[in-house]
Amino acid sequence: MFHRPHFQEYVMARLVTVAVITFIIFSLLLVVLVPDTNTVLTAVGLIALAFSVFIVNVYRGAQHMQKELVTISNYLKNIEDIDKIDYKTHFFTQEFEDINQNLIKVLNSAKKREDIKQRYNAKLKLKNRQRGDMISAIAHEFRNPIASIMGYSQTLQDDYDIPKPLQEKFLGKIYNNGNKIESLLSRLILWNKFESGEAKLHKSSFDIYALGNEVKLSLEEKYKAREIRIEGSAYIVDADRTLMEVVLKNLMENGLKYSKDEVVLQIKDGLVSIIDKGVGIKEKDLGKVSKKFYRSGTHNWDNSMGLGLSIVKTILSLQQSKLEIVSKEEVGSTFSFKI
Repeated sequence: MFHRPHFQEYVMARLVTVAVITFIIFSLLLVVLVPDTNTVLTAVGLIALAFSVFIVNVYRGAQHMQKELVTISNYLKNIEDIDKIDYKTHFFTQEFEDINQNLIKVLNSAKKREDIKQRYNAKLKLKNRQRGDMISAIAHEFRNPIASIMGYSQTLQDDYDIPKPLQEKFLGKIYNNGNKIESLLSRLILWNKFESGEAKLHKSSFDIYALGNEVKLSLEEKYKAREIRIEGSAYIVDADRTLMEVVLKNLMENGLKYSKDEVVLQIKDGLVSIIDKGVGIKEKDLGKVSKKFYRSGTHNWDNSMGLGLSIVKTILSLQQSKLEIVSKEEVGSTFSFKI
């Protein structure tokens, strides 16, 4: 199999060949033209010495240049594994120095592309994990109301002699579970709009105190045995009324779900606070409860696919506000924001 010579081997082979042929030609010319044998031998010796010095110097130069080529070749060969090029490498010629500088640019560019690729892959993995979490959460949250609807419906269908009051109770259960599914779907659609960037603010001036009263009335219909108290007075804000209704409803309903005492909506000096005396949140979970799909192993703070507080946080961010959470286990929680 043909083996291509290295740079040094190629240069030396050509040089030695040319030097030997040139030496022989000059030696023959001296022998023919110069009659004095001693002079010819001296001249031939000097020519041989000159060629030897020349060849040695060229050999050393070729050896040095081969090392530079090997260095560059190794960089190119291992470009995926090299973190950086040795900037202190000294090159014998300007051309090799230019190649080295261009190689540095290529490597830096390749590393940037690799970093971008890794970040993209990390985001893709996160998205896939979130998608898996979302599917799992949807399956979990929809299973119970669907099972209840099917169970009550099957009972009504199979037994025509069920007393009227019990029938009405079962139909009420079916209706409530249908509302729960509708609420879950609405929340999922809203989250999807935020994720895709389709959600837009439609600001208007309105009284957030009055809005709180509206939310209170709607929640009291659902939680008939619970008390919601509103403290404060009229306060006009410039915000998206529909989205702020989502914020108040999410936070107030959280308080109702995880506490047995009253829930207080407090509006004071632009600070809106929802206060409950519920199970509280562990200190280590405070920074996590508003993340997408987060579900606490002890207390499921957001049983709507882990999206409720994440949606609240996103809406407030769009309004240049921030959700603040203060909580203590078995004492209660305060969710507040300025608007």
